[in-house]
Amino acid sequence: MNNKVQKAKKHRYHRRIGRSFGGDVAMIIFLLLFGSLTAFPLIYAIGNAFKPLDEFFVFPPHFFPQSPTMQNFSDLNNLLGNSLVPFSRSLFNTVFITVVGTCGLILLASMCAYPLAKKEFPGRQFIFKVIVAALLFNGTVTAVPLYIVMSKLGLVDNYLVMILPAFGLPMGLYIMKQFMEQMVPDSLMEAAYIDGARDFRVFWSIVMPMVRPAWLTLIIFSVQALWGTGSNALIYSDEYKTLAYSLSQIAASGLAYAGVGGAIGLIMMSVPIVVFILTQSNITEAMSTSGMKE
Repeated sequence: MNNKVQKAKKHRYHRRIGRSFGGDVAMIIFLLLFGSLTAFPLIYAIGNAFKPLDEFFVFPPHFFPQSPTMQNFSDLNNLLGNSLVPFSRSLFNTVFITVVGTCGLILLASMCAYPLAKKEFPGRQFIFKVIVAALLFNGTVTAVPLYIVMSKLGLVDNYLVMILPAFGLPMGLYIMKQFMEQMVPDSLMEAAYIDGARDFRVFWSIVMPMVRPAWLTLIIFSVQALWGTGSNALIYSDEYKTLAYSLSQIAASGLAYAGVGGAIGLIMMSVPIVVFILTQSNITEAMSTSGMKE
């Protein structure tokens, strides 16, 4: 009897969503197909990192390395060891800029988005429209104005020339403002005010935990952008050069360094991928549990 009830419920479920068992199988096959196409560049890049130099010039090209080797990483280590600036220095520069820039972006974007989303004051809508308009400008368009501003401030050839622009990323403020409007109910904030909490306490203890998906998303965007920054237009001293710039100079040295270029590509994309994997589950969990309705 219980089996018949379960089968009836299952049948009603499939009728409710309008898809049969065959439709489920077809959907899974469809998703696997496009998922494999999405993973194709990643798998190819990993294979290039372990290809010997002679396999880069065969035709037709091999998707997987026929004779995997670690020689590319060994050559890269030798090149970095013989460079004027130690590898550890370039790595420190990149990690420092990425960590400080990401933390500053999350903090400032959250503090600026809070009054825009939850306070009433003259010009609020105009300010938000300016922020939305700023999203339309590509980094290439703002490169010259950015250089002029940083030059007037005397910040060229300094860590701050890469960190300060990361603080003012319009996307961060936009995402934070939208999440605060949708996920933080006014009734919860009013209850906190009645209990005697002030604005900063409400912001830090109530708003920030509830918009956790937003700042986890910003971590992904910011780390991806700052980790791969070249900084060649605003930083001239070798002691301030980032890892991406140092490795790109090696990769552009000629065909003899094609294998080293494959190793460089794997190293540069590994950190953003790891950050994404570590934060993806947190984003999904937070989005499913932190929303509240009036």
